[in-house]
Amino acid sequence: MAGIPGAIKDNISTKGLKTTCASHMLENFIPIYDAHVIENLRKDDTIFLGKTNMDEFAMGSTTETSYMQVTHNPWNLDRVPGGSSGGSAAAIAAGETIWALGSDTGGSIRQPASFNGCVGIKPTYGRVSRYGCVAFASSLDQIGPITRDVTDAALVLNTICGLDAHDSTSLPAQVPDFTKALHQDVKGLRIGIPKEYYGDGIDAKVKEQIHLAVEKYRELGAEIVDIFLPHTEYAVITYYIIAPAEASANLARFDGVRYGYRNKQATSAPEMTTASRTEGFGAEVRRRIMLGTYVLSSGYYDAYYNKAMQIRTLIRNDFTEAFKKCDVLLTPTSPVVAYPVDGKMDPLTIYMLDVTTIPVNMAGLPGISIPCGFADGMPVGMQLIGKVLDEETILRAAYTFEQATEFHKQVAPLGGK
Repeated sequence: MAGIPGAIKDNISTKGLKTTCASHMLENFIPIYDAHVIENLRKDDTIFLGKTNMDEFAMGSTTETSYMQVTHNPWNLDRVPGGSSGGSAAAIAAGETIWALGSDTGGSIRQPASFNGCVGIKPTYGRVSRYGCVAFASSLDQIGPITRDVTDAALVLNTICGLDAHDSTSLPAQVPDFTKALHQDVKGLRIGIPKEYYGDGIDAKVKEQIHLAVEKYRELGAEIVDIFLPHTEYAVITYYIIAPAEASANLARFDGVRYGYRNKQATSAPEMTTASRTEGFGAEVRRRIMLGTYVLSSGYYDAYYNKAMQIRTLIRNDFTEAFKKCDVLLTPTSPVVAYPVDGKMDPLTIYMLDVTTIPVNMAGLPGISIPCGFADGMPVGMQLIGKVLDEETILRAAYTFEQATEFHKQVAPLGGK
């Protein structure tokens, strides 16, 4: 990694350099410490080009909720780059950087990677320290790389993984050399196809590209297995109880007292806190805080949050059973390609588009998105899901497909149609 330039999502703490989370609340915040991943990258003598735009506090799927500006998709400037790590993925697609870091709470690395024709990997929960990553939902967040190809993703992953005493969820697992998993061989690999991920909500052209990818794996010697994940239909609604609840607790610290934006006109502490949070947070962040506060409130905790945690266990058990029959799961990364930048799509519709990525975070599994074709002139991403701490198998499967198809070599026309 020495001398190789990269970019950092703006919710990852960088000492002496603004870390704003694309929010008015932290517009001028300069951390006094580095995130663990930044410490590791500095030890490898990497070069940081700067910070990348994102949805405010990582809450969004389009990078349109950023307080700073809207990011556009290099493949078509009328389309969104996805989110919340849309700035990192767009920077890769535009050729502005070699590698970038993002964070993934419900698909925020994989979905923008899909929309921009990049490779994006969410490691196993705990494989990469969350220390220094501004928390959205602590039990779901995970830092990971977005790159042009699978080899670069493995190289960055080698550097950022590892045990961290500052993070109680950091796993004491040995970090292998992920590049050694990159060889073109999937003969005998059992690839599971969960039928629940191929329902009516998947765009027909996206489904066609995924079907062609499955056939390519069959041609390369992999065994295709039908899999059932019966609780998938509850994943999105469960996520949008758990994630806002954790966000409500995590963002309580931004009260205008200690750091961040403060309203100067208030005449009392309660008025100052209310005005600071109202003015400092954007609409999407306020929406999720209110939802999270509601589900955690007296009388609703058991009915909503506690029940959601029980369903989360069922979703995790679905994957455990599935992996008894296969080694890797193959799904679309997103049911659609990048859609127009206009802010007109309602939040509920956007939430439902995370149906293929959210379950991976709920179960704490590793997942990777790689380009597998095009629909309407826009990239289509294929998601490979692996067992806990088995990034090597999904990297191997991704690398084999990449080398057999070379979709990753097609470059964004920087706004061309």
